[in-house]
Amino acid sequence: MPETPPENVPDTPLDLTLDAARLTARLVDFPSVSGQEKPLADAIEAALRTLPHLTVDRYGNNVVARTNLGRAERVILAGHIDTVPIADNVPSRLDEDGVLWGCGTCDMKSGIAVQLRIAATVPAPNRDLTFVFYDNEEVAAHLNGLGHVAAAHPDWLAGDFAVLLEPTDGQVEGGCQGTLRVLLRTKGERAHSARAWMGSNAIHTAAPILAKLAAYEPRKPVVDGLEYHEGLNAVRIEGGVATNVIPDSCTVTVNFRYAPDRSEEEAVAFVRDYFADCDIDEFIVDDHTGGARPGLTHPAAKAFMAAVGGLARPKFGWTDVSRFSALGVPAVNYSPGDPLLAHKADERVRASDIPIAEERLRGWLTS
Repeated sequence: MPETPPENVPDTPLDLTLDAARLTARLVDFPSVSGQEKPLADAIEAALRTLPHLTVDRYGNNVVARTNLGRAERVILAGHIDTVPIADNVPSRLDEDGVLWGCGTCDMKSGIAVQLRIAATVPAPNRDLTFVFYDNEEVAAHLNGLGHVAAAHPDWLAGDFAVLLEPTDGQVEGGCQGTLRVLLRTKGERAHSARAWMGSNAIHTAAPILAKLAAYEPRKPVVDGLEYHEGLNAVRIEGGVATNVIPDSCTVTVNFRYAPDRSEEEAVAFVRDYFADCDIDEFIVDDHTGGARPGLTHPAAKAFMAAVGGLARPKFGWTDVSRFSALGVPAVNYSPGDPLLAHKADERVRASDIPIAEERLRGWLTS
């Protein structure tokens, strides 16, 4: 499908001398729904190319900028520049209570603003820096720009530690859980519902699957000091062709959110074994992305925790720290913005929280 340019895109360049909150507002005012990121990617690239201490590369609508100072360590600051579809919440709005409203304020243009401010104001960090701005995070995994860069230019993502600026409300969230989606299909035989005994009801055959799900007790393993909480849930059930026909097929879609001490193979094996005593005709892995361990034992991570303060907590959802983990780069999530407000029509962020995150990162990278 050809890219449809968003309407009312500002034609002025990004001003990286703006404070982080005002820069967030400018970024929100560049609509960048997934698949429509080019104007914002253009603006980010142009702004970064004015900074002489950075080498800037681009692949599609993904922009990577790096310092090359020969430091002993390299850390990566990364974030996606796309948003979910606009819900009549652009342009941005700052209210009298200091709250900035608009699509992407929380997820995750406040984090992008922090990255850009660090890129512009920390020309000689104590660790070499790589800044990654990528597209298509909010849609299907095969479109993800970070994945595309990792496949085409893995050397651009080389590093010792990464911070993904997903919203965490200013708290460090270590690693992420894996997510597995499987289709459990049961088989029956069609018949007229007035003569049901002539057939076999596939929906009824799925009842033991639902009973097993209702009886599931979540595992809560401690991984690198953080307690995760697994979940196994039916998220969809489909079956039947007409209200007077006994269904000959039923599909229960099950989502398994699992802790990062399980490998992808172990996760599939667990789900398969859990339903082994159910009458399942087909077991299909529909979608699967592994988790990432917290990586908090790395020296750079310890220094990061000391700089930002607080206690690390586990990331229960999936984020692109998993992609860094697959590249051998331990990663955490950290940014302003309450993740519970992500994707909502009333998405918002406290403007005062954005420069706080910036200053904490600056302290980590200059002390």
